[in-house]
Amino acid sequence: MFETGTSATVRSFHVMPGMPPPEGEYHSHDYRFDIVVTRDELDERGMVVDLDVLDDALTGLVDRLSDADLDAIVAPDLGVEAVTVEAFALWVHGQLAKVLPGGVVLSVRVFENAVAFGGYRAPLA
Repeated sequence: MFETGTSATVRSFHVMPGMPPPEGEYHSHDYRFDIVVTRDELDERGMVVDLDVLDDALTGLVDRLSDADLDAIVAPDLGVEAVTVEAFALWVHGQLAKVLPGGVVLSVRVFENAVAFGGYRAPLA
């Protein structure tokens, strides 16, 4: 299996309802996105995915999420009360899936600090 990937960081804000401070108060994280795209065989250009397309899509997400309130952007899209790293990874996956080709598997990991992350992986039709 072949793979290609990229990473980016962004500072965004959210609240975890019902949790003690600081998580239960409006606070920020410097999130890191690790994106990996895999496929069994390379495409006709010898690529898993065009890195420029992947980088442009991720840069657009970072621009949209920079210093933004995730509870206003991500939570309504997913119908969740709290934007956990798992939910955030699902949302990022959905956004990137809109611009990537089918026939690949897209994996997203969202780190909320240097070691803790949530992730989501699924094939794109």
